[in-house]
Formats: sequence, structure tokens, C-alpha cells
Amino acid sequence: MAYQLTINPKAVKALAKINEPYYSSIKAAIFSLADNPRPNGYKKLKGRDAYRIRVADYRIIYSIFDKVLTIDIVNIGHRKDIYE
Repeated sequence: MAYQLTINPKAVKALAKINEPYYSSIKAAIFSLADNPRPNGYKKLKGRDAYRIRVADYRIIYSIFDKVLTIDIVNIGHRKDIYE
């Protein structure tokens, strides 16, 4: 059961600003969410209906819609400013 990925334009802009080697790792982590939307180390965020995964010092914030098999990538950023 593969999920369909949708990426918010804000997340696309944030991903474009990230340099290698993190860029490739983050991109691979995003595509792996389609097969497993709840990988080891994922966390449910408090105060919003979203989840996050870690890739080095970066965080990927996403929402899961199980009824329609969709994952929406909300934001990507460094851990020090992603939660603001």
C-alpha cells in the first residue's frame, strides 16, 4: 500500500536551500515515506495534527491522511528554526 506524496511549495523552497550531503538524505527520506509513513523515530507533534522525522540536524514535518493514502510534506528545515 503506497501512499501518494504531496509537497507544500514552502517545503520545496526550503529543500532547494539545503546543500549536500543533507539534500540527498532528506530527499531519500521523503520518498521512503510513501512506503512507510511511520518509520522508526517518527514523532507526533503536540498542538497540531502532524508528524516529524529527523535527518541529521534537519526535520521533515508532514501530515498523514490514511483514508485517501496521502502524505502532505508541510515543511523542511534545520532543527533550530523549524518549530517557530
